[in-house]
Amino acid sequence: MFEAFFGGCTARSILPGMRRLMLIASLLLSGALHAQSFVVRNGAGVEMAVDAEDLNPALLVTVPDGQKDDRSFKILLPEHVTVRMHGASDGTHLYIFRPGAEGDAPVWKRDGNSLEYSKDFGEIHFLARATLTEDGILFHYEFVNHSTTDYDMVTAVTDPRFRAVFYDPRLERTYVHTTRGFELLASDAPERLTEPLTEWFPVRYMASYTNPVPADRVQRRSDGITYRYKAGRIDVPMIVTLSQDGSWVAATFSRHAGNVWSNPELTCQHADEETPLPHDAKAEIEEKILIFKGSLDSALRKAEKQRPALK
Repeated sequence: MFEAFFGGCTARSILPGMRRLMLIASLLLSGALHAQSFVVRNGAGVEMAVDAEDLNPALLVTVPDGQKDDRSFKILLPEHVTVRMHGASDGTHLYIFRPGAEGDAPVWKRDGNSLEYSKDFGEIHFLARATLTEDGILFHYEFVNHSTTDYDMVTAVTDPRFRAVFYDPRLERTYVHTTRGFELLASDAPERLTEPLTEWFPVRYMASYTNPVPADRVQRRSDGITYRYKAGRIDVPMIVTLSQDGSWVAATFSRHAGNVWSNPELTCQHADEETPLPHDAKAEIEEKILIFKGSLDSALRKAEKQRPALK
């Protein structure tokens, strides 16, 4: 390392003062990295930590039951930040998550059971906060528009990737709620249970809350992804997945989402909010992921009780 850094110098040729400076710098760097390794835990034993594998902001969440490799999953905070200028038809990504060592690491802060960071996207200041509660994680996003541009829409898309304990590639344990009660999200696609996964993937499965249900509910688009839409509407903007043993519940909900959806290859859950962001204004959006031992009905009761308080 010394040869590479000092253009061919070896450790023996470095002056004692220089070695001391390097040791101090190493200790300071080690302390800075350690300070970023925040871990919080709730009474149920669920842990939330800053993901150490990626420079871009993500969380690692671990439930207390089972083998560690089978009970941890990642949440991108967020997967992307997108705006749509006033009068425009298409959105613009201000940020898209990149895995690994690509991009810049934010400066994380801890306040009790909350982990947060902030950054600037041009003239838009952005703050992301995740708070571990006794029954899940509350996600809070703030946007401050310092520009003269009005945006009809801004969103930050939280992306939990339940590859382990909640992994459900054929959507056999993923539910939404309608006026008839809980139904499987993909009940309209029984073929998913028997066809090869190479034919089932890639797919996005949607359920409409306020958005219209398209007449063509199976759309094979130019990006190679099949978009499927559940018939009828749901009556709660929530999507729920049971763990493989049926004991844990993961339920993502928001106050007012156009639809909820999942990419079963990752078994992600989405109930993402959108809001206007005028010039010289501030906007906030929130959603929550319940993570607890319980049932579908208890998830519904929790969501109905907590939704009115969300921004």
